[in-house]
Amino acid sequence: MRARRIKAGVTALALAASVGLTTVGTATSSQAAGGWCSGVKIAAFPGGPQGGVFANNVYNGYKQAASDLGAKVKYYFSDWDPNKLISQMKEAVATKPDGMAIYGFGGPEATTPIVDAAEKKGIIVTSLNSELSALQAKYSTKGFGYVGAQLHKAGLDLANEIIKRAALKSGDSAFVWGLKGAAGDRAQRTVGVIDGFEAVGIKVVYQEIDQATNTSPASGAPTFAGIMAANKGIKAVVTDHGGLTATAATYMKAANLKAGSVYFAGFDVSPATVTAIQSGYLQLVIDQQPWLQGYLPILQICLTKKFGFSGLAVNTSGGFVDASNVKIVAPLAKKEIR
Repeated sequence: MRARRIKAGVTALALAASVGLTTVGTATSSQAAGGWCSGVKIAAFPGGPQGGVFANNVYNGYKQAASDLGAKVKYYFSDWDPNKLISQMKEAVATKPDGMAIYGFGGPEATTPIVDAAEKKGIIVTSLNSELSALQAKYSTKGFGYVGAQLHKAGLDLANEIIKRAALKSGDSAFVWGLKGAAGDRAQRTVGVIDGFEAVGIKVVYQEIDQATNTSPASGAPTFAGIMAANKGIKAVVTDHGGLTATAATYMKAANLKAGSVYFAGFDVSPATVTAIQSGYLQLVIDQQPWLQGYLPILQICLTKKFGFSGLAVNTSGGFVDASNVKIVAPLAKKEIR
């Protein structure tokens, strides 16, 4: 599992260690006294609701980096709402921070003018979780990097792994609950899953994640139950959302399905995900290591501000977690750093 994860991230983590990475999970302050990045003000976007699955791991990464490096960080939780994210980014630019760590789920069309305005003010912008490739190309020499998964590939890899492990074949049905309608690159992970299934003749039953379920995954239980009742032959389920994946047991119970009766897979590790794997309701996840998606953008901005480094591109995804190795990540998931 680790061999598949540690690629470009090794270099970035070694660099983080060289500037004084403290014990993981101990940060309580947003600024370390005398840190080499002290005085640098950063606006950081954890993504989802405060305390929510995935977003909290990113937030913990942000906090640890702020503590280690000495940067002063202001956080903007967006509830996975693109409109709220865009509004908050405009608000952040107006405060004139030294840097901004942004998500791409607002889409390139809405995000580009905001980043252009920020760059004109001398604000260093970098991205995480979903790529903004044109902006990265335009501003990479000014510190615009990317930390996250290669989304279409991650979706495709998960689909292929499910096909192999669940012994799916042409004519079988799979339910994909995703974000194909999301703006920009974020949609590509769902598209990758669908492409992988359809390439071998698997019938895809698709449902877009609505905003209510996007923000509060448990509210989607009736939707899941309805889809499964209307499609009795479904053999595999993929939820393209860390919060929904963490809610696998709730969904299965709402649909009166026994653990393991369908092959349930998704993305991201959390305490609830670990429990779902251990109880047999969830079979497989890709771990995209969201803590790194918080830590490394703060490091990126500090490196660019202090030393003029250009943008780093780090793929944090690629490792699978299942019943055979979940014990390795379980203690770290409990601390919300994996």
